[in-house]
Amino acid sequence: MGVIEIEGMKFYAYHGHFAAEQIVGNNFEVYARIEANCSKAGESDNLDDALNYQAVYETIQKEMQIKSALLENVATRILDALYAEFPSIEKAKIKISKMNPPMGGEMERVSVTLER
Repeated sequence: MGVIEIEGMKFYAYHGHFAAEQIVGNNFEVYARIEANCSKAGESDNLDDALNYQAVYETIQKEMQIKSALLENVATRILDALYAEFPSIEKAKIKISKMNPPMGGEMERVSVTLER
């Protein structure tokens, strides 16, 4: 078993409950933790035997471009897409952070984490 972590992915996207959030947009940060069998890739040194994390990033990027009212929906879609496209994934965790959310007070971020 191996763990692949993709940290600090930054996106400008249009997620939020308020209409203005889906028009103006905001900065988001995504963290992915994926467990998969890495033994074959470790022995072969061949990308074809590995979980291609460039392709994982592209999958996450694609889902981040689709507007949603809730971060829970975005995280669920990302997990669904990852499991559909990469059958070698045994467990995955996605954390999405909205930077400087419009919540009436000063805060750095609000985050939602889902895993399965």
